Amino acid sequence: MNTTSLNKNKTFQSSATSVVNSSKTVVVGNQDLTIDEVASVSRHGVQVRLSDDRDVVQGVQASCDYISNAVESGQPIYGVTSGFGGMANVVISPESAALLQNNLIWYHKTGAGQKLPLADVRAAMLLRANSHLHGASGIRLELIQRMETFLNAGVTPHVYEFGSIGASGDLVPLSYITGALVGLDRCYTVDFNGEEIDAPTALSDLGLEPLQLLPKEGLAMMNGTSVMTGIAANCVYDTRVLLALSMGAHALAIQGLNGTNQSFHPFIHQLKPHSGQKWAANQMLNLLAGSRLVREELDGSHNYRGGDPIQDRYSLRCLPQYMGPIVDGIEQIKKQIEVEINSVTDNPLIDVENQVSYHGGNFLGQYIGVGMDQLRYYIGLLAKHLDVQIAYLVAPEFNNGLPASLVGNRERSVNMGLKGLQISGNSIMPLLTFYGNSIADRFPTHAEQFNQNINSQGFASANLARRSVDTFQQYMAIALIFGVQAVDLRTYLVADHYDARACLSPATRDLYMAVRDVIGQPASPDRPYIWNDHEQPLDEHIARISADIASGGQIVQAVQDILSSFN
Repeated sequence: MNTTSLNKNKTFQSSATSVVNSSKTVVVGNQDLTIDEVASVSRHGVQVRLSDDRDVVQGVQASCDYISNAVESGQPIYGVTSGFGGMANVVISPESAALLQNNLIWYHKTGAGQKLPLADVRAAMLLRANSHLHGASGIRLELIQRMETFLNAGVTPHVYEFGSIGASGDLVPLSYITGALVGLDRCYTVDFNGEEIDAPTALSDLGLEPLQLLPKEGLAMMNGTSVMTGIAANCVYDTRVLLALSMGAHALAIQGLNGTNQSFHPFIHQLKPHSGQKWAANQMLNLLAGSRLVREELDGSHNYRGGDPIQDRYSLRCLPQYMGPIVDGIEQIKKQIEVEINSVTDNPLIDVENQVSYHGGNFLGQYIGVGMDQLRYYIGLLAKHLDVQIAYLVAPEFNNGLPASLVGNRERSVNMGLKGLQISGNSIMPLLTFYGNSIADRFPTHAEQFNQNINSQGFASANLARRSVDTFQQYMAIALIFGVQAVDLRTYLVADHYDARACLSPATRDLYMAVRDVIGQPASPDRPYIWNDHEQPLDEHIARISADIASGGQIVQAVQDILSSFN
């Protein structure tokens, strides 16, 4: 995870330098944020602007005034005039109310492990600002504005991967963000456009002074699901990209295998009308339309094919039925994450209109824990399906005439083709299905004096989802290599040359060319992608393809139509 985090941090730096020149702005506080907007800010340095709507600004100030009055009058409010958690019976005097908040940051400086990717921390700051602009948290506008400043200047607090059980929100991770925002001490550090510096120095460079937290502000900043939700939002964004790429990889495999398009006929799927199944069937029809490499059987024909079955094997024929629940599940998770993105998740919450506060549990990250468990499960299913297609492609007993292991030059007897690549893929796929195991149901019941006696493990689940996404990007690179080689070899059987562009469907031609562009190997009528084993380092190709996918590059753009169809 260390290398991945570093790579993703470097990826952000290239875009952070152009933040000031960005023409697009995401406005926070006026309307609900979307996962796409979160990704645009966290990944691509899109500018953020807090709403200047009068009702929003007045609501924030009114909640601060409520807390100030409550402290002066000695009103009992959890975490403001009382201690925290299992020590909520401790009475805090008005004179100690501010000290309580600043001390809260210190004793939660207990993070462990590797640093989180910068994009995930940026997402967390965006969501924390969005939560506080509801005016139910009792926090100064000045502190919210600091998150806006940090985001727009490319300043990202360092936060660690271990430390939250997702019960009272992300206490430990959010304490690092808070300590950096207020410049609590030099031991809080940030990434300032690629340079690691201490938080007080960063504030000075931004023209800001250190802040002392006021009553409720430390609790308001730390009590919430913003870090786990920020990670989750980015993971959902990435998984939708990987779902689209999976469909593209399957379309290449079907063409490589000389599969039929009949399995995707609307008549079949109208009779089992799950929305995800219908979507997958329709997308596959679009992806295969105009291909010379598939069996054109939409008219209902199906002829005997010698030693081959009259119909395709299940990994091709049942693709819509297999992919359907994955599609529906990812969309359901997306909806839940977007609700969480636009929620107020601290405690207590202030009803300014009625001048009361309520003690509750919106900080529990159960939707994140369960949702990310499910997301990892779906990623495992996607990998399992692709792994079967790869096995299908390399087996001459089943692949409808392709060479064993997709060897290019069969005249060179030592060529073994993609044997090693399949083994590498086989080493990854079980990990992805293993990551699909749940963690939300595995938690300590004794945390923090039995106060947090249920907890979501949302932060851990989201971090596992990040690992799963990163790993699947590597696996996807392998699947695409198999797809490109297979269609080149099938083209030779159909057209007596190896340039698949002439025979591929228009919808998959762009993906094919994008992969070849990224690896720096143009299509040729004389040779398939891989001719002799020793002529290309496939590990470098995997790295280039996966990096392009992670950055939303050419390969992702080639499946933009599939991505757009989700909305």
